[in-house]
Amino acid sequence: MEYDISLKIPDIDLSRVELEWKRFRSNIPEVWKLNNDGREFQVGEAMKERGLTAHYPVVLVPGIVSTGLESWSTSPDYRAFFRKKLWGGFNMVSQVAFNRDKWITAMMLDPITGLDPPGAKIRAAEGIGAASSFMTGYWIWSKIVENLAVVNYDTNNLHLAPYDWRLSMWNLEERDGYFSRLKSTIEGLKKRQGKKTVIAAHSMGSTVGPHFCHCFHCLSFKWVESPEHGGGGPDWVENHIESCITIAGTHLAKAMAAFLSGEMKDTVQMNPAGAYVLERFFSRKERQRLFRSWAGSASMWMKVTPLEQIQGGTDVWGNVSWAPDDEPGSLHTHGELIAFRRAVEAASVQDVTPSIEQAKNMTADDASTWILERTPATFQQKMIWTNYSFGIERDEEILKKNALDPKKWTNPLEVQLPNAPSMKIICVYGHGKETERSYWYAHGPHEYDESFEEVEHSACTDPTNECNHTSHLPLDTPFARTSWIDADYTNEIITPKVRNGVKMGEGDGTVSLLSLGAMCVEGWKRPRWNPGGINVTTVELPHQPVPNIPRGGANTSDHVDILGSTSLNELILKVATGVGHEIEDQFVSRIQEFARQVRWD
Repeated sequence: MEYDISLKIPDIDLSRVELEWKRFRSNIPEVWKLNNDGREFQVGEAMKERGLTAHYPVVLVPGIVSTGLESWSTSPDYRAFFRKKLWGGFNMVSQVAFNRDKWITAMMLDPITGLDPPGAKIRAAEGIGAASSFMTGYWIWSKIVENLAVVNYDTNNLHLAPYDWRLSMWNLEERDGYFSRLKSTIEGLKKRQGKKTVIAAHSMGSTVGPHFCHCFHCLSFKWVESPEHGGGGPDWVENHIESCITIAGTHLAKAMAAFLSGEMKDTVQMNPAGAYVLERFFSRKERQRLFRSWAGSASMWMKVTPLEQIQGGTDVWGNVSWAPDDEPGSLHTHGELIAFRRAVEAASVQDVTPSIEQAKNMTADDASTWILERTPATFQQKMIWTNYSFGIERDEEILKKNALDPKKWTNPLEVQLPNAPSMKIICVYGHGKETERSYWYAHGPHEYDESFEEVEHSACTDPTNECNHTSHLPLDTPFARTSWIDADYTNEIITPKVRNGVKMGEGDGTVSLLSLGAMCVEGWKRPRWNPGGINVTTVELPHQPVPNIPRGGANTSDHVDILGSTSLNELILKVATGVGHEIEDQFVSRIQEFARQVRWD
């Protein structure tokens, strides 16, 4: 008897897969070489040769979009995703390419609750691997983990604290018990190791951390001290935290324009893979909807803005004629955060002729209100007013009271650092890479936007009962005027340079210098915000990439790639192994000059 055992493969058109793979590879040069460049374990080996070894337990807190997210939904609509990463890993690219609508529905949060939409259940991946690499070949924390391992760190004294970065800080605790679990982890490390913990937090992680300890360093610290939340008491930070290292921390600002126009320039420095996925597969309007549902990123909204009738944005970010970080001879001040080169008017939509707006250049105060008036009420009332505050508070008695108000905890200008005089804060960030600072915008016509249909029926949830930020659209119809960064405008021979509608300033390629360093060199030197006299050290690392090495090599200080730089790894290992006293202030920019010009008092 003969059997035909030949395998018949159905005709499947794989041309799309091949095309997308080529495009993906072109966005990440030498993708398979990014993970290794010959420096593996070198910093750890050098520290080991000095006789240094693990001393303090270490907790690593990732930045926004760094933590992988996976599906736990058993709903029939999402079973194909079960236990698969929807953010991070090559599976994300596959799902976006072939299950695009399901992916975006799963990743969006409910606009009212800010939690999982019906049927979907996305959770942060767990363990060291949750943020070691974004995907094979693209490291995030793995270089630091490698070097810590050389000096005897492992899962007994090293903890990576991943989180669902889409959630507001309140919902992180409400849904996932994030801060409760982090508090228990640190207390467990203290009990087993007999030592305080060193926290190293990157980018948005330096905002998440504070909610736990008090500005994690304001947010983490405040949560754990609060009698209504962590219940750790006023001495918990002093007794449990040795040092807090903020790496490229977004202390005063980052994301604003993304909520208005959905453009990637002003989200965070997403690694090339993440940026590729969102820009390649989703329209600007779809990105708007995603960003507006992710309340976590709103923690990086510009401080200071008048969401609660507190005017003060000009004190930090400048006014129509001046900004603290303006270069000599500037033709246009960064104080005008959003400016219009021209208005682009179009024909009426569905026979509705909208009124023509006057294109007015705007300061940080003006721009904040303007952007919020062009976002749905659910974003304004549910995501912003009920979760965050962006003012500046100079009254020390009110600052003390703010310790009991969770909305204030992500804003270092509205809360005090903990009374932990023996704790150290080390601000380390890069400098020397041109960074977006302000914008030229263009106007388009009013277009139908279904997300505005609920504006009229939304109840105000602002505790101050101030509901005057809800916009009244033309003729009370759900039309929103389209606005976008004016990418047609480039002029690199003027000061400041303009590249594709973005006015460039100083920073680490993603976060402006003022946001990175002003609190560190000036704000936290003042007793009103640092009553315990915590020692704050600032270390600036010059951006000196090697052109032919992927991601810049040992001396890069790019916002993300700094995690693999030799200098940062040395700094973290020195603190962790007990020789943090060797670290001193190091400046390569004019941040001290810029920060002195901020109107703190």
